[in-house]
Amino acid sequence: MIEVKNLTKRYGMTVAAKDVSFTVNNGEVLGFLGPNGAGKTTTMKILTCFMPPTAGSAVVEGFDILENSLEVRKRIGYLPESTPLYTDMMVEDYLAFIAEVRQIPKSQRNERIKKMVSVCNLQSVLKKDIGELSKGFKQRVGLAQAMIHDPKILILDEPTSGLDPNQIIEIRELIKELGKEKTIILSTHILPEVSATCDRVIIINEGKLIASGTPEELQDSAQGDSILYTTIHASKSDIEKVFAEVDFVKEHIFIDQHDKANRYKIVVKKSEKNPGESIFKLALDKGWTLSEIHKESMSLEDIFLKLTREK
Repeated sequence: MIEVKNLTKRYGMTVAAKDVSFTVNNGEVLGFLGPNGAGKTTTMKILTCFMPPTAGSAVVEGFDILENSLEVRKRIGYLPESTPLYTDMMVEDYLAFIAEVRQIPKSQRNERIKKMVSVCNLQSVLKKDIGELSKGFKQRVGLAQAMIHDPKILILDEPTSGLDPNQIIEIRELIKELGKEKTIILSTHILPEVSATCDRVIIINEGKLIASGTPEELQDSAQGDSILYTTIHASKSDIEKVFAEVDFVKEHIFIDQHDKANRYKIVVKKSEKNPGESIFKLALDKGWTLSEIHKESMSLEDIFLKLTREK
């Protein structure tokens, strides 16, 4: 469990994070979203005890980030966006060095290194210098160092930044597997990545938390009026007369007609909790035949743009 309360970070007159509060439950994969400069990396650096907050607090697995910094670090694996690695070291030497730094008992080090090599698929590059590796393999080495001490929590800052499409898919699949065992905070600007890997989403903008919830919950809160597309086998004049009289239909727009079936775009008021069901019941009551009814949903990209552009 991670609990963040009123976290604030100032750099002179610049406020990088302002009164940010949220929790992350055990075993949850949390997507941390925001435009560049929104405060994501600052918040992550505070949680990993890389820097102190100006105000506020955070507790990680029961340990305060200021009062018990070393205990917090023991429980966290951190992959910064820049993936800092010793490029003149061989991969296996680097992992051995990190295992020693993490104070893994000597009797367990070889086992943990073998485990990370297997999990991150590093067998083919063990004897290579890190500086010779592709960006994808460097990210894998970075993930291995973050996990080598078997932390309960992983904090990953833009883990697929700069990768090609194949590498992105590989790292994404790895994160999904890790999410079955660990609590993960994942910062990214690649929104499909969030939909594919995260249980819940937090959106931060200009240092402030502006939204939190599952992708479905954010969709519902941002959607406003519902938009449905339906094809009705009935007289066009009868359909439009009924839609004009029904209170929950805010607007109906005729699209086209094919084989006496009329297709409409229908805007249903936000107050109507089950718009599709309401249209279905209306058609049933009027004796219409429906051959199509589906709801137009906002994508995560739409929601992100809507929330981060609103003032």
